[in-house]
Amino acid sequence: MTTMAGTASRSRAGLALAIAGSIAFSGKAIIIKVAYRYGVDAVTLIMWRMLVALAPFLALTWWAGRGKPKLSWRDRAAIAGLGVTGYYLASFLDFLGLQYITASLERLILYLTPTLVLAFGVLLFGQRASRRQIVAIAVGYAGMLVVFGQELSFAGSHVVLGAVLVFGAAVSYSLYLSYSGTLVARLGALRIVGSASVVACVLCIAQFAILRPLSTAHVAAPVIWLSVLNGTACTVAPVLMVMMAIERVGASVAAQAGMLGPLSTIAMGALVLGEPFSAWLAVGTVLVVGSVWLLARRRRPAPIVAMAAHVAPAE
Repeated sequence: MTTMAGTASRSRAGLALAIAGSIAFSGKAIIIKVAYRYGVDAVTLIMWRMLVALAPFLALTWWAGRGKPKLSWRDRAAIAGLGVTGYYLASFLDFLGLQYITASLERLILYLTPTLVLAFGVLLFGQRASRRQIVAIAVGYAGMLVVFGQELSFAGSHVVLGAVLVFGAAVSYSLYLSYSGTLVARLGALRIVGSASVVACVLCIAQFAILRPLSTAHVAAPVIWLSVLNGTACTVAPVLMVMMAIERVGASVAAQAGMLGPLSTIAMGALVLGEPFSAWLAVGTVLVVGSVWLLARRRRPAPIVAMAAHVAPAE
């Protein structure tokens, strides 16, 4: 009986961590949109965010590698490549795209990541997609197009650029997920996430040093505090929460808890940013979330696929 009570408590804690991680991830776009109101550009903003996240990710990398063999040069090169595609490029494209579209549309586009992982599995690795999976993909993209069309009608043609940039971020992160499976199985998800994120942090900081005068690092105080919040509560903390949730309740439950992400982004977008909420947005959200639910229900996803459902490109 004590064991059953302990198992139930562990499950409740895991579910709570999965939900908290999903909501924390979804807050990233809201913080970025607020920071843009202070006139900061994407290169500077992502530099501050990654500067804040660098030390925690270094600590995570050290902790995940304790007592384990040193990485080979081949593993280090592979992790560096994953850091470029899955974290640096995906994050930077996402930051750029958020200059042009609402946080709600951005989150729905990123939430299509599991469908892209499935598509790359078919195209690159010869996997077969079932009829249900194909239907799930069609439903998800129909939902995204509904929201895109509605936003295009009131926000103008720049929405196309923003949507393309964010979709590029989703593609980049999906490639990372597609190619990281072997490394994750061998080295562990936390070690890969920590190491690849360190690579991305260094690249974002170096990018700023190359493209901007160092004097432009002096930004309004609210931008710094928003970056601290983004780099900790919406970047490092949710990664740990999702991984801890997977350990307690499994990847399938954690992935399905991630479906709260788009809903929380839409709610915060309306309440914090004043973004419009409409019936079309509601319909599109239901379709996108429903498509991922169908994919998560099809088979028990691996831990890295649960990360895809939460959409965490070092976000």
